Amino acid sequence: MSFKKLNPLLKEALEQQGFKSPLPFQKAILPTLKSGANVYGIAPKGFGKTTALIIAVVHKLKAEAVDDSPRALVMVKDKEAALELKDQFELFTKQTVLRLYCAYEEYDLEKQREEIYYGVDILIVTPKRLNKLYFMNSLHLGQLQLFALEDAEFLIRNNYHSDVLRVTESLHKCQYVILAETMHQRYERLQESVMFNPQIVTAD
Repeated sequence: MSFKKLNPLLKEALEQQGFKSPLPFQKAILPTLKSGANVYGIAPKGFGKTTALIIAVVHKLKAEAVDDSPRALVMVKDKEAALELKDQFELFTKQTVLRLYCAYEEYDLEKQREEIYYGVDILIVTPKRLNKLYFMNSLHLGQLQLFALEDAEFLIRNNYHSDVLRVTESLHKCQYVILAETMHQRYERLQESVMFNPQIVTAD
């Protein structure tokens, strides 16, 4: 898949960032992400996993703001990872009207609830804060199209598997994406609940 087949605003952002063609791993995973299939993206750091996810999300949402509920949700391990990912997303969304929001434990919960209420398209969130917001009825996920775990190793190091399941078990059908450096049985267990018929894309 070349960058030529992407949303025009996204292509413009890629050009501004100096991206001329996808890396080999990106070339392999982008068509699968674009197809809407559930995906395990397994590759070492530096192979372009995060950029591929960002491209897929912006393209899937057509670079447009729609209604008030999140349509893409990316779960990360902590505040630092959330803010870093937000910065990366902004490189590709600044020419669009897409609304990004980070939610993490170190920020006032009531302020987060209020700010999310006014509308968000892409939500970057830590596991505990996601569950807190969701079960306080501060998040409507009925419009969710994509649920991703970025650098999913945090599922192994922490007891977050149940936090993921608590939210996903009540979601309507959406695309699930897990990005990690290596495959692990804890990711594979998600096939029993949400990762139906997943595609596994690995680095050559």
